[in-house]
Amino acid sequence: MSSSFMGEGFGGRRGGVGEGWPGAAVWEAMEQLRAQFDRKVGTRMGRGDVRAAVLALLAEKPMHGYQIIHEIEERSGGAWKPSPGSVYPTLQLLADEGFISAEESNGRKTYSLTDEGRQVAEAAAGNSAPWEAQGTRDSARATALPKAGIDLAQAAAQVGRSGNPEHVKQAVAVLDEARRKLYSILAQD
Repeated sequence: MSSSFMGEGFGGRRGGVGEGWPGAAVWEAMEQLRAQFDRKVGTRMGRGDVRAAVLALLAEKPMHGYQIIHEIEERSGGAWKPSPGSVYPTLQLLADEGFISAEESNGRKTYSLTDEGRQVAEAAAGNSAPWEAQGTRDSARATALPKAGIDLAQAAAQVGRSGNPEHVKQAVAVLDEARRKLYSILAQD
């Protein structure tokens, strides 16, 4: 937005929201919502979980590091995607301990369990896989709502940044209706 468009009724910094702007309260509320969801989205698993996950996956078939990362993400429903910085050191540690071996093919290392590693994996087979842990399941189920909230906050913020006073008025009406509908969901049975 140009400063000439903003006029005298729209104070604050250029292109942004400031004191006196009719939608400043909406902007602030949406930023708080976005910040709250940003803090809650994502699950951080412990190092032991990465180790257990790698052993469980390699018990099924040999894989390279990227496959392991992708498979954990898939099986956790997107709730847990370990970083390469946690998977590759774990693979190296397991190789150092003699539980896995690596074979290079087409520029990639494919990891597989050694006999000793297979014994360790079989001993843990009775435990639930790390991606099936209660916190991960709850997080996977709850990930869609925070993501939708973030998306809504971003759309409202865009209206706040780019819209005119009528756009803001319409956006407030939409958000008020959405809030009422969300509470009505909780009021059912």
